[in-house]
Amino acid sequence: MMAPLPLSPAEVERGERLGALLRRARGERSMLSVALDAGVSPETLRKIESGRVATPAFSTIAAIAGVLHLSLDAVWAEIEPIRDVRDTRGRVAS
Repeated sequence: MMAPLPLSPAEVERGERLGALLRRARGERSMLSVALDAGVSPETLRKIESGRVATPAFSTIAAIAGVLHLSLDAVWAEIEPIRDVRDTRGRVAS
C-alpha cells in the first residue's frame, strides 16, 4: 500500500477554512449530536473541524453540511477563494 501524497499548502489552508466554517455553523450544538445526525463518527467531525483531515470525502461534507443547514455552494464559496484567472494575454477568463 502506498503512502498518501502530502497535502499542498493550499489544501491545508482549505481544510482549516472548512473546519472553521463547520465549527461556526455548529454553534452551541454538541459535536456528538451533529456527528450522529450526519452519520459520521464524532472523531471524524473533530478531525475535520480541527483541520487534521483537510480533504474529507464529499459525501461526509455533504452530510455534515445538510445537518448544519449549509448549502454546498456556500461551503465551497467560503473554503475556495475566487481566483483571478487570466488568459495568456492578461485578460480575465470567463
